[in-house]
Amino acid sequence: MHIEPGVVDGAKMVLSYGTAAAAGGISLKLIADDLKSHNVLSFAMRTVLAAIGTFICFEVLPHFAVGVSEVHMILGTTLLLILGAGPAALGLALGLLIQGMFFAPTDMAMLTVNVTTLLFPLFLIHTVAKRAIPATKAYVDLRYSEVLKLSAAYQGGIVTWVAFWAFYGQGFGVFADVASFGAAYMLVIAIEPLADLGALAVAKTLRRHKDSGLFVNRLHHAA
Repeated sequence: MHIEPGVVDGAKMVLSYGTAAAAGGISLKLIADDLKSHNVLSFAMRTVLAAIGTFICFEVLPHFAVGVSEVHMILGTTLLLILGAGPAALGLALGLLIQGMFFAPTDMAMLTVNVTTLLFPLFLIHTVAKRAIPATKAYVDLRYSEVLKLSAAYQGGIVTWVAFWAFYGQGFGVFADVASFGAAYMLVIAIEPLADLGALAVAKTLRRHKDSGLFVNRLHHAA
């Protein structure tokens, strides 16, 4: 979901600076929480993996422009469940930054908009996971319905933010473009839970490495 340059511009970009700063503040809290139960090396490794995963989603996996943005398979739910909220948030932001700096410099103008669009849905599903997933259940034991709920919330959050930025920047005259983007994202919502479950199935086979620091503790352990 790279919102196209120019969708929001000029003085209206000030709002994105504020929302990105808020996302940064929440991310710092999640990072601090993560470091209470994981060491610094584990956090660093998981952040690097999240950044690499984000970069692959944006640059390697198929993606295409629809309406006011691009449609990507982002796998935010996978990053959250396997690597943890703090590393996922930082990795998503770093992945966007690296992609913009070295492969798509025109996207740098929209960095704060795109960071906001990726991170707030992540914060949403982090909250949903804490409330909806029993503390006695490890993430590798999640059912399809539980993963679907998280994936749909994440992708729905992205579509909502893209729509907000489009209407905020261009007015309701872009309604058709926003609608076409939302419709295209239905394909992602249909596919991503399967990818999430596939990733969890692979993680389940790696249970012997559960204390390696490469995974968030909750992946293989109850809370």
